[in-house]
Amino acid sequence: MTMKKSDLDKMKGKKLGGAPVGAPERYGAGASAPADKREQRERDREMGLIPFAVKLHGDLVHELQALAQSRGVGLNELTAELLKKGLKAK
Repeated sequence: MTMKKSDLDKMKGKKLGGAPVGAPERYGAGASAPADKREQRERDREMGLIPFAVKLHGDLVHELQALAQSRGVGLNELTAELLKKGLKAK
């Protein structure tokens, strides 16, 4: 059985238009994730925290991560502590 071009186009449109059958879990369960990130940014802002991105050599980053893990603190807290000490020593 051969199909007309218009029928093929309709089938393609149906494939594109709807959600895929057996959609991965991330589309259903993780739908609230952006709201959580938004709430986290708002909490950070209330605490006076500002995102501050820097580029560091990989060796230094691994050293910082190891030090943070050995002290049982987060990387943010360790970095803030080291920056404060460095600025005071100046």
